[in-house]
Amino acid sequence: MKRLKITVIGLVQGVSYRYFCHRKATEYGIKGWVRNLYNGNVELEIEGESGIVNDFIKELKVGPVSSRVKNVMVVEKEFKGDFKNFEIKL
Repeated sequence: MKRLKITVIGLVQGVSYRYFCHRKATEYGIKGWVRNLYNGNVELEIEGESGIVNDFIKELKVGPVSSRVKNVMVVEKEFKGDFKNFEIKL
């Protein structure tokens, strides 16, 4: 199991990117959260099985049709297992 902090850079606000993340996380069984940052990026903190998390990151690099992802930065953190679901933070 992995826990990751992810920052998505590009045109990712105002294009339903957080809802895309929520839908994909639910499909993959990933737990955690997503939120917009003040600088225009999107931040996630997720937990899941290693292979599934890697597939999810591939989806994040593409994003919804209206987005333009420039970069996805990933930082591995200590797995805690404390997320119950995946939520969109406001």
